[in-house]
Amino acid sequence: MFNVLAMTKSEITSLLAEKHKLFISEFESLSEHQFCSSVNDKWSAAQQLDHIVRAVQPVVLAFTLPGFVLKMFFGQANRPSKTYEALVEKYKNKLASGGKASGRFVPAGLPYSQKKSSIHKLQTLISSLNKKIERKTEDELDQQILPHPLLGKLTLREMLYFTAYHAEHHRLSTVKNLDAQLQSS
Repeated sequence: MFNVLAMTKSEITSLLAEKHKLFISEFESLSEHQFCSSVNDKWSAAQQLDHIVRAVQPVVLAFTLPGFVLKMFFGQANRPSKTYEALVEKYKNKLASGGKASGRFVPAGLPYSQKKSSIHKLQTLISSLNKKIERKTEDELDQQILPHPLLGKLTLREMLYFTAYHAEHHRLSTVKNLDAQLQSS
């Protein structure tokens, strides 16, 4: 399932904005208890937000670097980019086989007092990323690669697909955790 119908840069920036807006909307009205609590050893909303910020930051940094630097450190794509659906499927399969966040991507969580500033930071990161995407050509999105700790080497286009879906995945996890909190009270 390779990239027969790739999303354009414009479609990707819209998807990133939409998925992160939905993600953020889950957090804006949370009380301190809802934000900081978790059930069944799942991440709290605070940890979910912290994780997404930690995951988006290096993507923004990578899009800041010149293409030759990316090529020097990570090489160049030797295959076409996967479609959004194929990338999401690969991620779900990795999670199903026990994959999880590691290293600097494991969230420490945030105090409630940092909720608004973290939401603002995420909004700023996504806005910055979308501006940086515009500076890349469609070919660069398919030729330049980045390492992903769980998925291996991804083209820039695939990394953007992942970044959009990742927000959706963690939004749904947060909703599930909030529902579980309600049922346990």
